[in-house]
Parts: sequence; C-alpha cells; structure tokens
Amino acid sequence: MIRVLIVDDSAFMRNALSSMLASDPEIKIVGTAKDGLDALDKIRELKPDLVTMDVEMPRMDGITALRKIMESSPLPVIMLSSLTTEGAKVTLEALEIGAVDFIPKNLSELSINIVKIKELLIEKIKYIGKKGMPKRVPAKRPVPTPVSQRPKDTPVIATPTIRSTGDRKVNLVAIGTSTGGPKALQEIIPNIPKDFPVPIVIAQHMPANFTGPFADRLNQLSQIRVKEAEEGEVLKPGVAYIAPGRGHMRLKRPRGLETVLTISENKEEYIYRPSVDALMLSVSELYPGRALGVILTGMGNDGCKGLQAMKRTGARIFAQNEETCVVYGMPKAVVDAGIADKVLPLEEIAGEIVNSV
Repeated sequence: MIRVLIVDDSAFMRNALSSMLASDPEIKIVGTAKDGLDALDKIRELKPDLVTMDVEMPRMDGITALRKIMESSPLPVIMLSSLTTEGAKVTLEALEIGAVDFIPKNLSELSINIVKIKELLIEKIKYIGKKGMPKRVPAKRPVPTPVSQRPKDTPVIATPTIRSTGDRKVNLVAIGTSTGGPKALQEIIPNIPKDFPVPIVIAQHMPANFTGPFADRLNQLSQIRVKEAEEGEVLKPGVAYIAPGRGHMRLKRPRGLETVLTISENKEEYIYRPSVDALMLSVSELYPGRALGVILTGMGNDGCKGLQAMKRTGARIFAQNEETCVVYGMPKAVVDAGIADKVLPLEEIAGEIVNSV
C-alpha cells in the first residue's frame, strides 16, 4: 500500500482527491492537511510515502512547506498547480526545490478537470510512491570546458575517458522527456558550453502555459541560449529549442539546406503533447545517421518509435538510467527495445552529449 497525505486548503479538493485516490486498492489515504503547517505536523505523525501539495494556502503556502520537507525529511511531493503563467513559474520553483512532479488543475473548470486527472494522478502516485525519491545528483559539478578550448577526445564533467561515439560526429541533438523532465533538463542544459556547435531540440510533456516560462528559466541558468520554439524559425547552432506545449514540433527543410521548426496544433494520433515520437521521426528523416537522440525520465513509451526510426538511420541513442529517473518508463521502453547505445546516470549525460559533437 502506498500511504498518501493530501494537502489542500479546499475541503472540496481534499475530499475529491481522497475519493479519487482511494478508489485504487494499492493507495491508502493516511490523512489530509489544510495548510503547510498542518502538513508538517501530519508528515511527522503519519509518515506518508508521498504527499500531494497545493500551492496557495493560508498560514503556510505549499512552496514554504516543500522547502521545510526537503530540508528535514525528504519524500516524494507532487504539486497541484493552476494552468496560468504565474502558476507555471511557481511550479517550476517547486520542481527546483525538490518536488518530483506536478499535476495541473484548471480552476475555471475544476470539477471537470478532477475527473480528467484521476487516471494520470493514480498512475503517477503508484509509480513514484513505490520507488521513493530518485537518486539525487550532486549539487555542484564542474562546468564543461568550452568545445573550442578542449583538446580532441578530452572528456568533460564525470564522463568516461573513452569517447562514447568514437570518431563519428552529430549535427543535431534531440531530447525527449516527461515526468521528472524539468529537473533533469536543469541538470543537463546548463552544463552545455556556450560554444556548443549544433542545435538542440527538446520535447517535454508540459501544458501550453508552462513551456514558455520553463524555457525562460532554463535560459537564465544556461550558457547556451534556450527558447520556446516558434513556427518557421531556422535552427541555429548553440541554441536549445523547447517544443511549445500547445502542439507537436517537427523539423522540415522547405528552403534549400535550412532546417526550420514547424508547430502543429492539429489533433493527431499522439496521446501526449508535445509528442516526442513526432519530433524524433522528423529528426530521422532530416538527419539520417547524423543525430543524437536522448531519452530521459518519463511515464509511458513516447519516443521509442521515433528513436527506433533514428536508430535505423545510424543515429546514436542515449537513455537515462533507472536509478536517477523519477519514472523509468520512457527510457525503459528504449532500453528494452535494444536501441540504447548508452544507459547513463543523469549527472553524466551532459558530458556525453558534449563529447558526441
């Protein structure tokens, strides 16, 4: 049984979440709390396996409570956040502090939204609650030496002494991720040197209002430029493009040799938006044998089909290892498919990426 504590200042939300989660025989609601102070007391008393935490609450808000939880007795916390730009900023702060994931709630359509998130929330709680806190990456690591100043084949960060890709180079890096991805990307992208010679394209499952603030936050932390992708813009070296949450991002080459980004808001066969498969399939067509695919923490198998297509063209594929994943779903699908050239802990991925160009 996964023991869950629900923290929310709304009695309606506490009751709705309790009813929703208790419907699964593997989840037990050990208690509820109406604010952060109440939550800290209940955590000490009840010792839950996982906490769902609202952000805006009286006496002590969710962010303050989260900081205290991570300082005293770290355990998995899933934040419930509003689908607004301000809600996105607060949620990203919570993920930086130590929350393992978030569930967006649309306050304007609350009762409808609760029904929609039931299956997703139960699935996440069961996986994260059983695994517990993911392995923590060391907070301070050396920044990679700029490519222009690095002798050939010199490793960076905590990478092996042998180059992962031999003498082969890549012209594009494509990254896909979902649950736990924002934190993982904050460990990777800021460790990419400012003179990185190829573009990076990223599909992170995230609501539309969240991808812009997330790109801005990554840009503040990084040496390279990070931005939310725009329709029709040309790919440039040393820039990381975050797929907007409103649609699926693909690469096209309509004008000579220039590669441009396209954003499709059409309802397609893909379950998740933005789709990792949609991005990777387009990469396989435009960069056959000249791309590096990286799959990070996430639930489900999105990305496996696209990475298989990339692999068939001769691309290299890296997967995050189970120990450092919040959810070992998307990487596991790739590993089980036998297409991963490297299965790496999170702290080594940036270095391996840099060594591949």
